[in-house]
Amino acid sequence: MTRVVSLVPSLTEAVAVTLPGVLVGATDWCTHPAGLDTARIGGTKNPRVDRIVSLAPDLVVANEEENRAADLDALRAAGIEVLVTEVRGVPQAFTELDRVLTACGAPGRPGWLDAAQETWAALPEPADRTTAVVPVWRRPWMVLGRDTFAGDVLARLGVDHLYAGHADRYPRVPVTELRAAAPDLVVLPDEPYRFTADDGPEAFPGLPCALVSGRHLTWYGPSLTRAPRVLAGALRAARR
Repeated sequence: MTRVVSLVPSLTEAVAVTLPGVLVGATDWCTHPAGLDTARIGGTKNPRVDRIVSLAPDLVVANEEENRAADLDALRAAGIEVLVTEVRGVPQAFTELDRVLTACGAPGRPGWLDAAQETWAALPEPADRTTAVVPVWRRPWMVLGRDTFAGDVLARLGVDHLYAGHADRYPRVPVTELRAAAPDLVVLPDEPYRFTADDGPEAFPGLPCALVSGRHLTWYGPSLTRAPRVLAGALRAARR
């Protein structure tokens, strides 16, 4: 059986659900599936390379956005194979998940992956479109910019975020400018910054705010199956 360490929460869930027993290590932020029992190796941005090496994995799975190149280079220098994913849109998520699971020893595509892909393929064309700003951090304010997975998820649900053409993928934008952009909606996920009803909406008086599940907006894994329904419900509730 292949021994795998995952440095990406969504990939951790995908591997654990598909191949129980394969994971020997995961980050402190890997919260799914519930009750995951494996060694913890630090954060996505500050993994304990020595701890990972001591687990003797056959493979480490990572992501070009979530993990630092220096840490991945250190793992390679220690003789460990590292698979790095790039996911900037929904179709790419399915391709990369298939690649990761195959590398981890899956004999074929799992049913949840087929179901998730079918769910997204069957989405109807949105009847109308909504503009939005999508903060992902506060102090300083940062929003979705160009070429992001979350941006593509929202676009397929009829939400066009106003910084999709920005030169940066996660630009820092003063909140005064975000308000002045006059979006139809502000989308506030609960990760990476944990926006809540009491932390976020007050910065956008007069604008409807949708509090959404960050896992369903930004994770690519088993959560993709329910993501369209969960996110659409939160978006509808904010526009009422």
